[in-house]
Amino acid sequence: MIAYSTVPTNDMEQARKFYDQLLGDMGAKVVMERPDGGFVAYGDGKGPMFGICKPWNGEPASPGNGNMVSIACSGPDQVKAMYDKAIALGATDEGPAGPRLNGMCSCGYVRDADGNKLNFFCMGA
Repeated sequence: MIAYSTVPTNDMEQARKFYDQLLGDMGAKVVMERPDGGFVAYGDGKGPMFGICKPWNGEPASPGNGNMVSIACSGPDQVKAMYDKAIALGATDEGPAGPRLNGMCSCGYVRDADGNKLNFFCMGA
């Protein structure tokens, strides 16, 4: 149902380095890129994509209050591994990896260098 989600950045080089390494652990690679380098989308070429971009209007990028991108993981072990990898790459903690909603799901929350909130997620804990 979702084609792609996008988060803004003020530093495309830094964001690409972070997301290349982070999403590469899940087998994602750059599948679309604007010629001027202002937009990059990651994925497997078959399903939903995750994009980073410089804002089209030229204004500074800023995360929206309440906006979050949830990245699907294969299970609680991958949730923890992705959370730990993001922290190691310089993300800040927004809620450690672990069970949520009485074990209904597992989540790990971080913010990237631009303040964008990410959630590594799977059903079941």
